[in-house]
Amino acid sequence: MKRHLTSAADLSRDDAVLILDTAEEIARVSDRPIKKLPTLRGRTVVNLFFEDSTRTRISFEAAAKRLSADVINFSAKGSSVSKGESLKDTALTLEAMGADAVVIRHHDSGAPHRLATSGWIGGSVVNAGDGTHEHPTQALLDAFTMRGRLSGTGTGQDLAGRRVTIVGDILHSRVARSNVHLLSTLGAHVTLVAPPTLVPVGVGSWPCEVSYDLDAVLPDTDAVMMLRVQRERMNAAFFPTEREYARRYGLDGARMARMPEHALVMHPGPMNRGMEITAEVADSPRCTAVEQVTNGVSIRMAVLYLLLGGSEPAVSPRTEENDR
Repeated sequence: MKRHLTSAADLSRDDAVLILDTAEEIARVSDRPIKKLPTLRGRTVVNLFFEDSTRTRISFEAAAKRLSADVINFSAKGSSVSKGESLKDTALTLEAMGADAVVIRHHDSGAPHRLATSGWIGGSVVNAGDGTHEHPTQALLDAFTMRGRLSGTGTGQDLAGRRVTIVGDILHSRVARSNVHLLSTLGAHVTLVAPPTLVPVGVGSWPCEVSYDLDAVLPDTDAVMMLRVQRERMNAAFFPTEREYARRYGLDGARMARMPEHALVMHPGPMNRGMEITAEVADSPRCTAVEQVTNGVSIRMAVLYLLLGGSEPAVSPRTEENDR
């Protein structure tokens, strides 16, 4: 793997499979009484969050702590950033503190790439979501979830040939962008479904198909990923009403019944229940939203372990013996 993870597009197929395989190995530890591994003892991971987050920040914090790393949580609110400190000066401060890895979420697209290529930070940079650009670890945990759930319905754990449908606010979704890149790298066929107003300009160059008819694509999908409508990023009317959006692009019980029996319903969270997904679907056994959160910790443990080049195996035989 490369030194940083700022974009899913930077991952080769071998890189992606290595992360997924490592996460699978690590996930087995979560079922044991002692979940902690000594792999990154003495390393320092900084969570640098310029945007509010619950799932991602806690997931990265849990991942680093389970690898025995020291964790520093840095929130822009109430810090020097709120007083006007630049990203450069913040980065230089973290470097002076000896950060081995910086996990950054930022409202500006490209901020993690800037941090990774600037020379301000000597350690690894992990993109935890930047503007409307990318969210690579979310795409990895989504692929990990699909691989695990679909492994009994096809050829092993390979996603090649699988059909994944991503529905909703594609325009503002960093999750959609990262998933398109990663899933296509893994050989899956991705179809985006959204109102024309929520399809990005230039989507024709993405490795995917575009449809405006959700009902037409559901019968052939192996997994459908529902995206939250990001009202906070909208400065115009992108669809007539919420009711009209739900009627055409929301997933309810009737639409779920048109999907193949093995097909998954996914959601990166948080959900707008009643809009892009009904409570009936969200609470059904086919919905993997909670499982995705669990898998997020394993994926982020794998990413931190591989980037920081732990000197020990992710899971050592001695750890397995002690937990029996």
